[in-house]
Amino acid sequence: MVGFKLRLKDDDSGDHDQNEENSTQKDGEKEKTERDKSQSSSKRKDLTGHSDFHLFKEGIKPMWEDDANKNGGKWIIRLRKGLASRCWENLILAMLGEQFMVGEEICGAVVSVRFQEDIISIWNKTASDQATTARIRDTLRRVLNLPPNTIMEYKTHTDSIKAWEEFHGLVNSSGR
Repeated sequence: MVGFKLRLKDDDSGDHDQNEENSTQKDGEKEKTERDKSQSSSKRKDLTGHSDFHLFKEGIKPMWEDDANKNGGKWIIRLRKGLASRCWENLILAMLGEQFMVGEEICGAVVSVRFQEDIISIWNKTASDQATTARIRDTLRRVLNLPPNTIMEYKTHTDSIKAWEEFHGLVNSSGR
């Protein structure tokens, strides 16, 4: 089974890595930590604030430029407030349970909690493989139980980089 690593980025406290396997903890400390996590997570029902949660395969960074991501893209789904927690949980379970049936193609997923809407995306390695991206889309729609009229956008990381550079004035209209 492939290992995943969860990263949290929020406005208040910056980046944090959440790694479930901490070999330096003693067994009793691990049990207490897991019990504390379980109790605190059961109190908090929704993703709130302005945060980004990244869950990527171990060794893959949530960056367009990462070797595993550079030829890939992502499916993007914009959600109305109140749906992100359930959808994020279902997406994580589908990834860990390998329900996408696309081999090593899935790199990771992101949930971005914002003021007016939340955004979930799932990243894959090969944007040019239309059969695989279609299978990811269909599985995503099924595991998130999305209504048929839900708009899903696929964006290559190359297009994301270009849009970011244009937005930040790093290239002119001719692409240089």
